[in-house]
Amino acid sequence: MIATCIILDIGGVLEITPRTGWGQRWEERLELPRGAVNERMRDVWRAGSVGSISERDVHEQVAARLGLDAGQVEAFMADLWTEYLGTPNAELIDYVRGLRGTCRLGILSNSFVGARQRECALYHFDELVEQIVYSHEIGIGKPDLRSFEAACAGLGVVAENCLFIDDVAVNIEAAEAAGMQGHLFEDNARTITRIEAHLANDSGVEQALLR
Repeated sequence: MIATCIILDIGGVLEITPRTGWGQRWEERLELPRGAVNERMRDVWRAGSVGSISERDVHEQVAARLGLDAGQVEAFMADLWTEYLGTPNAELIDYVRGLRGTCRLGILSNSFVGARQRECALYHFDELVEQIVYSHEIGIGKPDLRSFEAACAGLGVVAENCLFIDDVAVNIEAAEAAGMQGHLFEDNARTITRIEAHLANDSGVEQALLR
């Protein structure tokens, strides 16, 4: 049997994550120039995205680099996570839930240390799909081809039977370079239509092979 597979991104796909302006608000509060927070924290954000720093270390670096006390650090990180986690894309999540048992389901996400605990607690993504591959856990982020290979290997599927859905064009291009089919997320309706086409096509191929 051919293992048909759907792999989705989280932020901007399964989560709706508009900019909240939290960084600018902190810059104004601390009387810092525009862009200073990201400039001072850029290497920490990068380290957190590939898991080379712990959450505790992130908090310590925020305190040291921005001159914040413990309470301010907690408030700063709460604002960060509010934007990061966004709100659930309930329509798409419900649709994907309905696919369980009909195909292999996975998530491949560029992430930040601490994301699994928060996203699974809030949105139960660990119950939605069979496998979640987070960049902070494997030390590799999209569009590195190895991240797509890790997602396929973890699900035990071959790339050409996988449809990858992301809201960033360069990640779709990388998925296709890795041998997967890709769909750039723009809205739920077109994404659901594309998934249906993928499943129908693979079902047709499987039936042909069984003749």
